[in-house]
Amino acid sequence: MCERTTRSERDEGAAVLEDRTGAEPRGNAELSLQQALNLALRHACEDDDRVLVFGEDVGRLGGVFRVTDGLQAKFGEQRVFDTPLAESGIMGMAVGLAMAGWRPVPEIQFDGFAFPAIDQIVNQVARLHYRSRGVLTMPITLRLPSFGGIRAPEHHGESLESLFAHVPGLKVVSPSSPREGYHLLRQSIADPDPVIFMEPKPRYWHRESFDPTQPVEALPVGTSRVVRQGKHATLVAWGATVARCLQVAELAAEDGVELEVLDLRWLKPVDADGLAASVGRTRRAVVVHEAPLTAGLGAEVSTLITERCFGELRAPVQRVTGFDVPYPSGPLEDEYLPSIDRILTAVQTTLEYRRG
Repeated sequence: MCERTTRSERDEGAAVLEDRTGAEPRGNAELSLQQALNLALRHACEDDDRVLVFGEDVGRLGGVFRVTDGLQAKFGEQRVFDTPLAESGIMGMAVGLAMAGWRPVPEIQFDGFAFPAIDQIVNQVARLHYRSRGVLTMPITLRLPSFGGIRAPEHHGESLESLFAHVPGLKVVSPSSPREGYHLLRQSIADPDPVIFMEPKPRYWHRESFDPTQPVEALPVGTSRVVRQGKHATLVAWGATVARCLQVAELAAEDGVELEVLDLRWLKPVDADGLAASVGRTRRAVVVHEAPLTAGLGAEVSTLITERCFGELRAPVQRVTGFDVPYPSGPLEDEYLPSIDRILTAVQTTLEYRRG
């Protein structure tokens, strides 16, 4: 099952907060992920004059998904500005600004557009702190609208977490809800190391009530969270697939199967202790992600589970993923994305497994 959005939902989401001049919710408020990220950027810019927001169409337009809507009007063109359509230039600019003491928050418009910037990300962003023996820091947060589920054209939907997680020097994170988006983005911008912040595109219009005026949640980097408790098996997911796994858990509960859902959140570093704690309780695990199966991050997660929980596991770790084909566009996404039926089948397989 893929997440679908309508034009009216996008138009509603474009009206970030109350207006474009700085009004914002007070106390507990219902915000979309798009609005929560906008608020996190606004607060980060208010708290630290070194924070710069830039990318293709992020200024006057407010970004394709309106995540940066109103920021240029509030903070001016010197701190929130548009760039040429050149991803390698965007990341090269971020490197230079970080070396000069700024805290850049660049946006690459769609995940599939990140490939031209891989040279800068891998050879400069990820390495300069190590190469300079700690003299230079790279406090860069790359915002990357990620994953499928919106039936976009080619190169507008990818799942690149394993590519970035494989690179030493990078941290990788993906929120699954508005509250998580707000806190994780604030945490990423404050981090002294470069962070790839993968925003699940189909969840931009999902709404949740929380209080953004409360202090930013001070959880260590690399901390997962249990979003639903269970005892029969653990569903491990991140980004957009967390919502799908929660749907699966609801359906399984109708048959008396209690599934625990673990939102991994940080994809580099991975919370090995959190994985072991959850799977140690349920003794079965199903890992769900959109990327192709071969060498996907699910392989690393499955290995960590096996290493930590081999004695407790009652069945092999199951994986439900995309297929080993280029990420499809348009309605073909429905056939590619891990569906509720495929996840339920994997759950049934692990529950019915019996050692010979």
